[in-house]
Amino acid sequence: MIRFSIATILLLLAAFTAQQFMPVFTGLYHSRILIVHLAFLCCAVASGQPLMLLLAFIGGFLWDAQCTLAPHPGDPSVYTQPTESLRFGYSILLFAAAGYLMQVIQPLFRQGKWPLTTALIGLVLMLYFTLECGLISFIRGELQIDRPTFLQILFTSLFTMPLAPPLLKLLSLTADACDQHPQPDVILRRRHQR
Repeated sequence: MIRFSIATILLLLAAFTAQQFMPVFTGLYHSRILIVHLAFLCCAVASGQPLMLLLAFIGGFLWDAQCTLAPHPGDPSVYTQPTESLRFGYSILLFAAAGYLMQVIQPLFRQGKWPLTTALIGLVLMLYFTLECGLISFIRGELQIDRPTFLQILFTSLFTMPLAPPLLKLLSLTADACDQHPQPDVILRRRHQR
């Protein structure tokens, strides 16, 4: 259990490093591949609730530290009053909510239904980004998600989702190496077939 926990934390930290090298597709509404969120969702579906909450805290804290605490990109003489944004720590709550959704679909992962798990990971990504954009627009005094924002959410989810099966396979192999079997249903079926 401890080795698998350490491996998933290291995977999440490696995702933060890899995120720095992910391109932004400016021609497609500035969509991008979000490895951090994908790694967290894959780890959440492959782990238990306490580990998922620890990963949500680490992931949300580091994501806010990377995004929220960055200096404002505009010229201070032009932008005298910065726009309101979400406070530090909101990502921890959003990561935890997404992690709980992944805990609900964990039986599909345990049964080896990875295509359905991958599709649901894409859906959870869309819900996460929609909620985040909705919260940001609410803080700014309006509650709307316009067409470009929706398309950015859609393309980001579609570009990120195909990377889920390799991460799920990596987590499955890591669990086997650590004797932490996240798929007991599949293992039991294999034993009964022998």
